[in-house]
Amino acid sequence: MSDVQDFIRETVTTNPVVLFMKGTAQFPQCGFSGRAIQILKTSGVTKLVTVNVLDDEEVRQGIKEFSSWPTIPQLYVAGEFIGGSDIIAEMYENGELATVLKEAGALA
Repeated sequence: MSDVQDFIRETVTTNPVVLFMKGTAQFPQCGFSGRAIQILKTSGVTKLVTVNVLDDEEVRQGIKEFSSWPTIPQLYVAGEFIGGSDIIAEMYENGELATVLKEAGALA
């Protein structure tokens, strides 16, 4: 499992914004992942990396262990775990998400 943890750690620390999700940004395969993508696009994120957890069961389980968070999607900004779909939506609505994304240099 350490290879998966290394992959996750490297992915979240070398990219400004990473969303571990079900499906892809172009074709989300669950409503929560779709909602998260829509919020990030609406926020103006230009440097988004997505990881489809449905492609690899080890990554799907590994990300839950990495963050100690049981659900997908999971958003990371500047290497920091932000949260899942509900937290992303709440932060978007109160303006916190824009601040975090701007500080990470992830906006156009």
